[in-house]
Amino acid sequence: MAAVVPAPPLSWRIHHSRTTVFCRTTHKSKSKYSTHSIFTPRASLSISAQTRQTKSLTFADSSKNRQSSALQEIKKLCESGNLEEALGFLQRESDDVVLDPAQRSEAMGVLLQACGQRKHIEVGRRVHEMVSASTQFCNDFVLNTRIITMYSMCGSPSDSRLVFDQLQRKNLFQWNAIVSAYTRNELFEDAISMFYKLISETEHKPDNFTLPCVIKASAGLLDLGLGQIIHGIAMKMGLVSDVFVGNALIAMYGKCGLVEEAVKVFEDMPERNLVSWNSIIFGFSDNGFSQESFHAFREMLVGKESFVPDVATLVTVLPVCAGEEDIEKGMAVHGLAVKLGLSEELMVNNSLADMYSKCGFLSEAQLLFNRNDKKNIVSWNSMIGGYSRGEDVNRTFNLVQKMQTEDSKMKADDFTILNVLPVCLEKSELRCLKELHGYSLRHGFQYNELVANAFIAAYARCGALCSSERVFDLMDTKTVSSWNALLCGYAQNSDPRKALDLFLQMTDSGLGPDWFTIGSLLLACSRMKSLHYGEEIHGFAVRNGLEVDPFIGVSLLSLYICCGKPFAAQVLFDGMEHRSLVSWNAMIAGYSQNGLPDEAINIFRQMLLNGIQPYEIAIMSVCGACSQLSALRLGKELHCFSLKARLIEDIFVSSSIIDMYAKGGCIEHSQRVFDRLREKDVAAWNVIIAGYGIHGRGKEAIELFENMQRLGLKPDDFTFIGILMACSHAGLVEDGLEYFNQMLNLHNIEPKLEHYTCVVDMLGRAGRIDDALRLVEELPGDPDARIWSSLLSSCRIHGNLDLGKKVANKLLELEPEKPENYVLVSNLFAGSGKWDDVRMVRGRMKDIGLQKDAGCSWIEVGGKVYDFLIGDEMLPELKEVRETWRSLEVKISSIGYTPDTSSVLHDLEEEDKIGILRGHSEKLAISFGLLKTAKGSPVRVYKNLRICGDCHNAAKFISKVVDRDIVVRDNKRFHHFRDGACSCGDYW
Repeated sequence: MAAVVPAPPLSWRIHHSRTTVFCRTTHKSKSKYSTHSIFTPRASLSISAQTRQTKSLTFADSSKNRQSSALQEIKKLCESGNLEEALGFLQRESDDVVLDPAQRSEAMGVLLQACGQRKHIEVGRRVHEMVSASTQFCNDFVLNTRIITMYSMCGSPSDSRLVFDQLQRKNLFQWNAIVSAYTRNELFEDAISMFYKLISETEHKPDNFTLPCVIKASAGLLDLGLGQIIHGIAMKMGLVSDVFVGNALIAMYGKCGLVEEAVKVFEDMPERNLVSWNSIIFGFSDNGFSQESFHAFREMLVGKESFVPDVATLVTVLPVCAGEEDIEKGMAVHGLAVKLGLSEELMVNNSLADMYSKCGFLSEAQLLFNRNDKKNIVSWNSMIGGYSRGEDVNRTFNLVQKMQTEDSKMKADDFTILNVLPVCLEKSELRCLKELHGYSLRHGFQYNELVANAFIAAYARCGALCSSERVFDLMDTKTVSSWNALLCGYAQNSDPRKALDLFLQMTDSGLGPDWFTIGSLLLACSRMKSLHYGEEIHGFAVRNGLEVDPFIGVSLLSLYICCGKPFAAQVLFDGMEHRSLVSWNAMIAGYSQNGLPDEAINIFRQMLLNGIQPYEIAIMSVCGACSQLSALRLGKELHCFSLKARLIEDIFVSSSIIDMYAKGGCIEHSQRVFDRLREKDVAAWNVIIAGYGIHGRGKEAIELFENMQRLGLKPDDFTFIGILMACSHAGLVEDGLEYFNQMLNLHNIEPKLEHYTCVVDMLGRAGRIDDALRLVEELPGDPDARIWSSLLSSCRIHGNLDLGKKVANKLLELEPEKPENYVLVSNLFAGSGKWDDVRMVRGRMKDIGLQKDAGCSWIEVGGKVYDFLIGDEMLPELKEVRETWRSLEVKISSIGYTPDTSSVLHDLEEEDKIGILRGHSEKLAISFGLLKTAKGSPVRVYKNLRICGDCHNAAKFISKVVDRDIVVRDNKRFHHFRDGACSCGDYW
């Protein structure tokens, strides 16, 4: 009887291309069965044969069931990740479980797939050894293809190549597997090389699996030309209509920046799947077309094809929401993820947390993070990055520490380091920065160029430029980005000239600058106020077509503004094709910083007329301009605008408004705005303390200073400038000296020249000139012109001519080009009646072409600012103003006013001096204010120079006879005149 041979399973036939012949065999040899049949009756023989056949079939069925059960058991073990157990099961020899060749091949194929998916290369190697040792399977096409793929999935393409090279025969599947192996592991050049061998050395033709791999390799190399060649091959072979080829082309064109080509491929596709939509959405978002990305996403959802988003879709759209800081769209995508049951997916959860953190909703991001039970390193990095961007140093470092203590297997990677480094902004973070650096060195992250560059920048921000240089010097390969990191560090910090030297070194090394290099160089020139070098760099930018870059354009504006050339910046600004919000802000701030508040306000008005919505920076700059002009009405309008636009919640805007009211003479308004702040940081306290200081209300400033410390806030450099200035204006010398001593002893703040200037001024005003001089001599560094100017002013007030002459020489040595210094020296001599010396100083001014700033006062009436210059015959309504003053002069003379001719520092007759006093700008401005403002309302006048003694005395009398408050702000402080007295107590 012929033996029964069970047929192999269908799956084996599908996976194996070779033909297997199954033969029936006839037993001719003498066997116990054939011998036994001779002695057995025919009928009995018939029954016996049927029985044996039935038993044989039953045994075969039972064997098949056991084999099938064993195969299923291996599959289950693979699915659950128990690969070692699955391998052991496969290796065991058992009488009960014996897999036939087809099932054994299938089991090894399943195990190889699982090893690749779970990146378990050790088990994969042992399966490879089993296949290689088997004469039956060593040349199996399917298994060898899976071995190549397994090694590539485990990140070992070199093993894939070894297997491929050892194959005696190779079909297209093995070629596809090795091309895919290189592409998967981002060895794109090797992938292209293998593709060339495939088409040039074999008869195989690439198919719809080959081309997507090669297209992806072209995209990885950003080799657009190669990608277009492969596109052409696909068209010739009729594969361009294949959905996988089309998807790869969309991704390639998107990555290479040809979005229009990507759209064309997408629209020409006869069939699109979800991957097609995901690819085009990503192509839009990756190239900055956020709105188009959202539009494609919406079309995918509600269009004719109406696909349901998957994880890949959501993790593509959510970063777009994060990049645009569009929290509404982000929340809508979050809602969709919840409805689709995808919100708990790890990648989606990570993207949602990242989106919320980048939109500034850190509490929502933290909530998602806390609910995530499957956190991976990406989850931690997203949250760490969120706190780092928010400059929350403590939470950033605490989270890094928590990550490594909660899960011993979770270790910070190079992305963690890159997320943490931006929060290192101050010297206080230098220790933590060094710890991060040590960790990076121990784990080999320093070989990552991005990490090395980030450390260079971080050390520079923390003031450790020597460490920045050491990191830079240890880099094997220095790219333009590496040079930029160091160059920018010097440009932004202590040594902008060094930035220029580094630029020359970089070009000598053969590297050319990019837009970031040029921006950093312009920043260096701005800080050095080096117009010459800046203009050279401007010329380089023009010659190389970089001037049109928005970043370079704004950097050029900043250069000319910082070098005191705002009108040159205006020419550049007018020539800009596209004016960004940043460029408008730069011009407004530039004019304000250069003492041109009118121009700053005009630019702001143009900005509004152009339909551009101002934000925090513009409001702050215009508030600064209003402070300079003391344009209170416009300042109030800005305050209202900030309230409506909800910008008042920004601490910098609110601080600017507090400062604007203080410098506009309304310290009570400043206090009200300050009191309404939800959160008061050190900057807000500094502004209000300084505000009370310039109003001469030293005791209130001291009270605020003490309250600030009781609330746990630590004063900084600027706090002490404010409190020392307040003590100086109020004559609180002992309090001021106490606070000055506290700086270093209690708060560990090294006094700077600005603080010494305040103390010198405070001592000098109080007549303690010797103490002031002693302090100057004990300075740790050389005194600057501000200190000598303050000391010279004190010598003039207190008539110390001898010391004044010495100080004058020091001042003119330091700043021989400033006219105000000569005026101070001239006034010193005039106060002592040294008219020959006065004429000598004025003659010297004339010889070098300097001119004294004319005394100017201004007043805001009805939203318009009116200027008054001494000796100006073109004053508005001059006749009425002079008549008003004459009337006032009669009234105040009747109650004790006498002109103080010592305030006229000219060698003239008394009558002439009185005539000059009558024409002083502050008297004319006060008269105009009384003439044009409602009875009972305060009169606010502002002056560019120090108010003279005669005008100060006259204002006190005027406030009494007209029963009105008069507020005068000179270049030092405010004077509030009421009922015949001044808030300064005649101490100024």
